[in-house]
Amino acid sequence: MNEDTYERTIDELETHACKWWPKEIRDEAEKVSILQTLINTQDKFISIFTLAKPENPDSIFSLLDAADISYNMFLKHLMVLLDFGSEPLQRINNNASELFPDGNLNYSINGNTYSYTFSTFPVKGVLNNAKMKVDTIENLTSGTHDADLCRDIIMLLVYGASSSDYKTRAVLYKGIGSDYIGDSKRLTKFVKTNYMRVSRIVAGKTSNDLGHAAQYYVRDELARMLGDEYNVRTDGTIPGVTENDGETDMTFDVVVDKKNDTRRHKQYVGIEVMFQETTNSVIERKSGQARNRFEKVSASRNHVAYIIDGAGSFQRRSATRTICENSHCTVALTPEELVVLKNFIKEKIG
Repeated sequence: MNEDTYERTIDELETHACKWWPKEIRDEAEKVSILQTLINTQDKFISIFTLAKPENPDSIFSLLDAADISYNMFLKHLMVLLDFGSEPLQRINNNASELFPDGNLNYSINGNTYSYTFSTFPVKGVLNNAKMKVDTIENLTSGTHDADLCRDIIMLLVYGASSSDYKTRAVLYKGIGSDYIGDSKRLTKFVKTNYMRVSRIVAGKTSNDLGHAAQYYVRDELARMLGDEYNVRTDGTIPGVTENDGETDMTFDVVVDKKNDTRRHKQYVGIEVMFQETTNSVIERKSGQARNRFEKVSASRNHVAYIIDGAGSFQRRSATRTICENSHCTVALTPEELVVLKNFIKEKIG
């Protein structure tokens, strides 16, 4: 592929653009938003589980009814903390007649046997996140959910591993929620440790921030396509490329280099990600920086690339044109275009 193919004009770039946020980016932003909400409500979850009685599941639901946390939000906490997603729940739903032939969950707590009769479970069709209303932040916070279905699934996750039937117990081995009921110290450690891990996942991301989601999506896709031989990191720098009269390193949304590059001059590609559905100041800011970035990166014998997409980017044509004129490679935000960027990276840094 020649330089002219990488260094596109705004008109050439627009023919490859998708203009509106890809589903993958929206899904990533939604995921980040949900995780942040779970982190923010973890203390309420801990409080309910601490006050509940393991031998009395109704105590969980009585506390839920009195608390400012919905059934589906509580269920989402359990799904994340116990690592029990919708796919295994769907398999259990499909095999419910075998696992629960009498329509009951029979389980043992402290040597006593109890029985819970399902209200809605199993459901007809697919038991997915959307069915349980745990798929979007809107569903989790709107208060509109199927309380009976949530109650049934909560019971599976809290008491499933305590089932009196060995086959059911083996399938629901992750359903150990009852182990933590009433044990404040152990419960708090379990929840805080897990949400510390979740916090690292969302570190540096703003809740429901599509811009950050796009940045992380690009990083993950490039890392997948380039493989283990390359470093792909967000908010990275290129050695020797500075700003503010050399006082600070210039930061790029994504930076790529080759791990075992032993050449005298190691090569880097700095990537800026810009997706604007509507017009705003971001494109003007990046346009104002483009010439300076291009000159400094070129002087360091490295490369700068831009990912530009969104209807707003092509409405601000002057600003976008300036960026295109000061880029070694310009692509849109689609899977096909990221392949072009991957090829550029491999061609330039090996």
